Amino acid sequence: MSQTYIQNLFAERIGGNRYGLDTAIYKFEKIKRAKRAAQEAHPEVELFDLGVGEPDEMAFPEVIDTLLSEAKKPENRGYADNGGPRLKEAAAAYMCLAAYMEKVCGVELDAAKHILHSIGSKAALSILPAAFINPGDVVLMTTPGYPVFGTHAKYYGGIVYNLPLTEANNYLPDLKSIPEPMRKQAKVLVINYPNNPTGASATPAFFEEVVAFAKENNLIVIHDAAYTALVFAGKPMSFLSTPGAMDIGIELHSTSKTFNMTGWRCGFVAGNELIVKAYGDVKDNTDSGQFMGIQNASAYCFDHPEITEKIASKYSRRMDLLVPVLRKLGFPASKPGGSFFLYVKAPVSATKGNETISFKSGEEFSQWLIRDHSISTVPWDDAGSFVRFSVTFQTKSVEDEKRVVAALEERLSKYTFAF
Repeated sequence: MSQTYIQNLFAERIGGNRYGLDTAIYKFEKIKRAKRAAQEAHPEVELFDLGVGEPDEMAFPEVIDTLLSEAKKPENRGYADNGGPRLKEAAAAYMCLAAYMEKVCGVELDAAKHILHSIGSKAALSILPAAFINPGDVVLMTTPGYPVFGTHAKYYGGIVYNLPLTEANNYLPDLKSIPEPMRKQAKVLVINYPNNPTGASATPAFFEEVVAFAKENNLIVIHDAAYTALVFAGKPMSFLSTPGAMDIGIELHSTSKTFNMTGWRCGFVAGNELIVKAYGDVKDNTDSGQFMGIQNASAYCFDHPEITEKIASKYSRRMDLLVPVLRKLGFPASKPGGSFFLYVKAPVSATKGNETISFKSGEEFSQWLIRDHSISTVPWDDAGSFVRFSVTFQTKSVEDEKRVVAALEERLSKYTFAF
């Protein structure tokens, strides 16, 4: 691509006059390229994709039927802006105004004050920094983690301070480790549990610590609750159920993972009235809302949380297949409490006979898995060398799930892994 004066016009936040000239390849693009190369090199070998970070199935038939019905209604045409009443009422019910979530969370929300529609969590995370971040403000975020809030905070001149998620601390951020200068400048703490990519779950004690930390340091908390309802035992735990959480925080809910509605782009922000209002004011100047037909189909889901229970049951079953196989192969794998992610330490070597292959990082191991064995995973080297397996691999039945996991074991059992 030839350079013109346009090259000098890009904003510094996206690279300035160096924009587009960087030859570094994004991690997920490397994975895509490696998958294509593996399929071209070994077309006869089935590729097992355990790296996909989204549901493997479509939305339930009754949800699609609801969308079709709602799409035909003339009253659903036009801009939705900050959400229709049907979704807000359903969201309030999901957040404990109805019996099911009231029993789970004990959180009472006023739909008119505490809830606003979002075009998915990603959109909300990109909007919220505009309401809070001035140049020099600090955002506390976990690493590894979903970077969108931090990316937009940097656009506004903010500073991101990363908190490593380590096995030693059960993949919870160590709030006590934050230096005093960072605490004084911090405005926002972003957390996400059950966590992507670690699959770790928060505890009531941790959420209580977060609330106390926020009040002590005068900051707000944003809890990305994309996987909150996908739990394998017990009931979902909302951050907002923590005493004092409504004073300082909000929670982001989404239909994408919870109801197999990836791509539908619908969710809601719930929590502190003033924070929700600020989000809505910025949102008014950012988007015009999601199509009401999609909102009303989403409302159907929030009225039927048993859909999520069925989805979580499937992921739990698959974890029960995958974890023992990985442990048998030597991986220090443990079933998480929720989500569909299994985060395991990457080996430093694999030995077969007299041949030993060394891995300097999770990325090297992940690339070896896809290149040599047609097994796709996602590497994470932000806080140690790890790989993320996802139990959202494509299968046709329960028996097919067993076949896939057995085939994975067969491909890797010829090696001895060292950690």
